[in-house]
Order: sequence, then structure tokens, then C-alpha cells
Amino acid sequence: MGSRQVTSWQDRNITVAGLGVSGISAARALAGLGAVVTVVDNGDGDAHRARAAELQAQGITVRLGRLADGGQAGEVLPEGTELVVTSPGWKPDSPLFQAAAAVGVDVVGDVEIAWLLREIGQELRAARSGGTDAAEPRKAPAAWLAVTGTNGKTTTTQMLASILKAAGLRTAAVGNIGTPIIDVVLGEQEYDVLAVELSSYQLHWAPSLRVHSAAVLNLAPDHLDWHGSMEAYAADKGRIYEGNTIACVYNVADPATENLVMEADVEEGCRAIGFTLGAPGPSMLGVVDGILVDRAFVENRQKNAQELAEVSDVNPPAPHNIANALAAAALARAFGVEPRAVRDGLRDFRPDAHRVAYVDEVDSVTYIDDSKATNTHAAEASLAAFEPVVWIAGGLAKGATFDELVRNAAKRLRGAVLIGADRALIAEALARHAPEVPVVDLDRTDTGAMLAAVREAAALAEPGDTVLLAPACASMDMFANYNKRGDAFADAVRELAAENAADTA
Repeated sequence: MGSRQVTSWQDRNITVAGLGVSGISAARALAGLGAVVTVVDNGDGDAHRARAAELQAQGITVRLGRLADGGQAGEVLPEGTELVVTSPGWKPDSPLFQAAAAVGVDVVGDVEIAWLLREIGQELRAARSGGTDAAEPRKAPAAWLAVTGTNGKTTTTQMLASILKAAGLRTAAVGNIGTPIIDVVLGEQEYDVLAVELSSYQLHWAPSLRVHSAAVLNLAPDHLDWHGSMEAYAADKGRIYEGNTIACVYNVADPATENLVMEADVEEGCRAIGFTLGAPGPSMLGVVDGILVDRAFVENRQKNAQELAEVSDVNPPAPHNIANALAAAALARAFGVEPRAVRDGLRDFRPDAHRVAYVDEVDSVTYIDDSKATNTHAAEASLAAFEPVVWIAGGLAKGATFDELVRNAAKRLRGAVLIGADRALIAEALARHAPEVPVVDLDRTDTGAMLAAVREAAALAEPGDTVLLAPACASMDMFANYNKRGDAFADAVRELAAENAADTA
């Protein structure tokens, strides 16, 4: 790939595809390094125009919407383009990329650019601080500890950052989370190590990436409309292991992740490290009598194990979240972090909203918001953490099927309340695999739909049950995003609690 040989960005003609957060970050960074940057996007609304105006004020060319010749800006390769930098969501078969391939122009993503800019970032920080003595060894860029998987990426990355901070290291959670990674690489803050969340989209466009250590948490069908097949999706996830220097962390319960390790071309001496919810074998982390233990980064791992933390230190201590904690601990231990920091970092960690989040208890029924469970794999992990459950599910299925999910969860279900555009698919799976489970089919999409769903769920629930919002579907048929869906659920539960309090007053 031509981008790997870049020694200077000065006067290079670069096209950036997409006017979102990562596109803007890439455009500004590359223009700041002297590149001639053109941003293209098919959008032409007020928000697009406002962002375009800010970039144009910095000397960046922006093409929006329909061009004078009738073509779409995001489909026409600007003349003289030497490299295309894409935003993560743009599909590989986009007309712009086809045009680039036809003339031998590489397409890469923001993560690839960030990886290529690490040395420049170090030079910029040294210059800002007045430079370094020529006799002193040059400081290496921050190491990258990378995380991917169908589910749990954000939580695991945040856990990892918390552990690294507890070890006294300068770190940040970056990538497919929070601040654009290019901004961090070129920013003023000096880091020792970065906790990097990477999506399959980002990995697809990052051919040069070679990290310190990486983890693939799990693999399940997702984004197949973008990747084209499960095989292509898995292959892109597996790119995270390419060139690893210390550890490739895999999920013992998901053999597909270990297969990706076996297929990866890694540096000599790089180790395969498993994590399991059971007792770990050598070169694994696992759980023994409620204790997270390490049999990978210890002396004489055939016989010895190191206690890291208690299961109760994980918040929340649901099985899938314990697996996340083990993966984060494995990456931290690969970087040399001491056991005490693993424990302290897990204790300090607080999960984001809408990820198996406790909302309230009403009439001895617990209400849990896992709106982030936007696919069947995430919903299955969430359902496995509670019993009995009244399940609120539905939305946009994105081509998913629900038979396996329902079959595995059937014994846990007290009832189900279905919402959203593709709720019939879940209803059909329930009829096939859990015919005894009562189902409420809620055919409404107005602003009161979630309150109605919560009331129906409360009517099905018995004391000691959990009402769980784990939709297994995307939210955009009814809500702007999964955050808004979770907020609506929490608001509905609070209204139910207020009604209950008024009734008993």
C-alpha cells in the first residue's frame, strides 16, 4: 500500500470521504501537515453546510450534495487524488472507492492515518516542549492495546483504561469511542499506552496496523450488509491480530476467536492468551471460586496462578461483563501491569449508561436498561444474567434471525413485550421455541409507546422478576439512537414508580 511509505504529507492531494467526526478530524490533521485536502459528502443539509464552512475557513475544499455536472459529491473522485481517507461507515463497494481502485489510488481509514502519524505526533510534542537533547534516546510513541468483537468492545476498552490508570500510566480510551484517535495521536498530551476500541469497519481500512497486544472478545453475525458475509466480517475482525508483538487474547468459549489467532501473522514470541469463565488452563485467565485469576503472566504457569480481583469487583458482575473484565485484565497484564492495579481499576470502573444499567425496583420487580443490546448476541448475554425475565424487545432487525436467541433464553422468560418495526420476527421465534411464554405485541410507535411497554411488562412480572430492556434490534425505527431508547425506558420506569407511590400513599 502506498500510504505505508509516506515520509511527508506536504502537498499530497488527499480526498476525505465523509463529513462526520472522524472525517473532520482527518481533514484538519492532514491539512495541518501540509496536505491538499478535499472532503466529499453526499449530504447537503444545514449541519453539513455549517461543518463545511468551518473547514473551508481552514483552507480545506468541501464538496457537498449534487455537483454541477449532476453527479453526487460523495461518488466522484476529485481529479489528482493520491489517497482516499474514508469514514468508517462507507461501504467498500461505494462508487468513490471503485473509482479510486480503477486508477490505483489506495483507500484507508482514520485508524490507519493515526497509526502512520504516531512518529510525527512525537516530534510535534517534542518541538512544543522545546525539543530534546540529540544525545538522548528518542521516546517511542505510546503503545496500542486494541479491543474488538461483536459485543462488549466499549466496556472492555473502558475497563482496560481504568486498569492502566490505576497502574499509574498515562492513558486514554480512544478509537471507536470518545475522542477521534488522530486527535489523540497528534495532541499535546503525552501517553504511555492507549486503550483502543476498533470496529470491523475501522479494521477493514487499517492495513498497516501492528499493535502491542489485541483481543477479539466474541464473534456473531453483525453488519453483514456492509461486509457481505460472515467470513468477510470475521476476517476484518481478525486483522487486529496481524503483527501483534506480545499477546493475542481470545475467548475460550468462542472458538472462532482462537481460529483468528491461529490464522494471524504475528511477531516472533507473541503468545495466544485465552480468557474463560471457568477454571483457566496454562496461558489463560479465568475464574476460580469467585476469584479472577491469571495463569498466563506468571512464573511456572503450569502450576501457579495469580489472584487478580474478586468477581464482586466487576460492575455489574453479569457473566458477559466478567468476560469483559478478564479480557481487559489480559491486555493490561500483557503490558506488565501489576495484579493490584487490575483489582483497583475494576473497582473504579463505572459502565456507561444503557449497558445492563439498574434503573429502579418497583413492587419488588427490578428494571434493567440494556438498550445497547442492539443485536441478538448482546441480548443473549444480557438475558443470561437474569432469571426470571420479562423481556422488552424489538426494533430494526438488520437482517437478524431470533430462533437461537429465543431457544436459549426460553426457560428464563416470564413473558415478553414486543415493540418496533420487526417485532413480528421475534414473535414468530417465540411461538416456535417458547409457545408457553405470554407475549404482548405492542403495535404503536408514538412517544407513549415505551411507557405502554413498561406497563405491560409490569403486569406480566411477579415479585423477584426482572423487567429487561434488551431489544436485540437497532433503535432507529422509533428512536434517534439506543441512548434515546434507554432514556425513554428509564423515564417510563420512573413514571411507573411515581404512579405506584401515589397509589400506595
